[in-house]
Amino acid sequence: MRRQTRKLLLNIATGIAVAMAATVVFLPATQAAPAEATANVNVRSGPGTNYRVVDTLMRGTSVDVGSCRGNFCEVRNRRTSGWVSANYLSRTSGSNSSQPNFSFGFSVGSDGPSFSFGTGNQRPPVVRPVARDVCFYDRNRYRGQRFCLSRGESLRNLGDFANRVSSIRNPDGLRVDVCARPRFRDCRTYTTSASNLRNFNNTIVSARVR
Repeated sequence: MRRQTRKLLLNIATGIAVAMAATVVFLPATQAAPAEATANVNVRSGPGTNYRVVDTLMRGTSVDVGSCRGNFCEVRNRRTSGWVSANYLSRTSGSNSSQPNFSFGFSVGSDGPSFSFGTGNQRPPVVRPVARDVCFYDRNRYRGQRFCLSRGESLRNLGDFANRVSSIRNPDGLRVDVCARPRFRDCRTYTTSASNLRNFNNTIVSARVR
């Protein structure tokens, strides 16, 4: 009898878990939070740098942010949809702070099934460069406006940042290709930081980090 009761409780808890998970997955679109890109950033087909690049989100572009996984968030606007690094998103003034964020947990231990769920107002992502990012600045000595790329990321056209890069901070010695033509043509490679690009200053229109 005890074994049957335990099995019944497990089935009930599993059913509740599935139902709650469905609630989280199928949240209405009205729960999306408005944000904007703080730098040119790749839009990827999934939540990580191992997914292919499907578009480029330009600095200042407005998007609706849906779910987040790890350090990537799903974004959408009339032009594009996909996943971008949360480090380059900033919540706009139009955000509705009363919109809830849902969390749900389910586990089965030696004492039987347990589950938890809750709601809360989550703070927006804090925009700061990641330690392993390579950052490109529009002034010498790592000053002025910047955009950053992680290992494996690339921008085949820097858009409004084209012909503006003057210095590169590369703290981990990654391989950085900076190119004077779109689609990574006419390139120069850096494996250290460069406080002044000298004759390559203000000529870069595409870049990638490997």
